[in-house]
Amino acid sequence: MAHPKNRVAVIEDDRPTSEQLAGWIRAARPELQVDQWFDRDSAEAALAREAYDMVVLDIELGRERHAGVALINALNKLNAGTPVLVVSAMPAAIYRGIMKALDAWDYLQKTSFDEAEFTDTFLDILRAARARPDAAPVDSAPEALQLDPLWQRSPLWRGQRINLPLTAQRILATLHQRAPQVVSYEELYDVVKSGRTRDNVRKHVSTLREALREVDPGFDAIENVPMRGFRWSGPR
Repeated sequence: MAHPKNRVAVIEDDRPTSEQLAGWIRAARPELQVDQWFDRDSAEAALAREAYDMVVLDIELGRERHAGVALINALNKLNAGTPVLVVSAMPAAIYRGIMKALDAWDYLQKTSFDEAEFTDTFLDILRAARARPDAAPVDSAPEALQLDPLWQRSPLWRGQRINLPLTAQRILATLHQRAPQVVSYEELYDVVKSGRTRDNVRKHVSTLREALREVDPGFDAIENVPMRGFRWSGPR
């Protein structure tokens, strides 16, 4: 899709919050058209119908606790590559890594940020998204790696279940989602809940590699980039 589209969506069931976020976006970038959606059904229809530069959404919409997750999955199925900024009251310590694993670009916890932080985050994502080349068509064949980080089911590699602790699973999801970019040690600290050191990250990656080699002895799709971090070099 060609950029810019000059259109963003705010998906938030609380109307005062929706108006606040939409107002901040309009103040920062007056040329953007801001569509506001307040429930999953209307939002899902809009995502299928419209081409958005970016989507800002809450996880919980009305009585649906994980409606935002369904919307992210719906976007992923469209293969549009639309960046998503999640704004939610859910604890960031738990949900930031999960949302990134689901291909959300960033996560802000309500009540813990102000207009300046929201605007900076929003504009950073918008610029990064517009700087990307248009995505190539995605093959509809089953993915070699299948992940379900929200429900914490074991991931699959080439159809075989991988026995992984949750932290290693989150690291795997982050590397896979960010491929072919290098994911720095500092970025991986976001998904390691304790012992945020390079040694600890390396131990988790070692656990991850061993688990994958149990089901695929030739597995070598996690590349160590000296002094920087790790990169997923396998199939997407």
